[in-house]
Amino acid sequence: MSGALTRYRIMAYIVGVLLLLLVFVHIPLRLILGIHTPVAVLHGWMFMIYLVTVLDLSLRCKWNIFPRTLLVMLAGTVPFFSFYAEHKATRWSREYIAQHSDTSKTVVSSGGSAPADN
Repeated sequence: MSGALTRYRIMAYIVGVLLLLLVFVHIPLRLILGIHTPVAVLHGWMFMIYLVTVLDLSLRCKWNIFPRTLLVMLAGTVPFFSFYAEHKATRWSREYIAQHSDTSKTVVSSGGSAPADN
């Protein structure tokens, strides 16, 4: 579970930074000076990986498709919003991990050994 969260957080930061570069560097350079940079293509590929990591995290944390998963996915398209969404998604995921790790520890410690099926 924490591996999916780490992958998501890394991709959220990468996509957020690339989106800022796209909006504030690539587009002005292209429109004003006619200089083309690979930022748009790179952001597009990284955004696809970002969507996969969001889907992976949402399935592991059992998020609803709407609105939580879709809003986190769309966060990679709005400058600065991916950083806020990363913060919220990390908090939601850590809460889910804490709830389910407490449950599994309680079951194991109180139950002893399980009866064998014959």
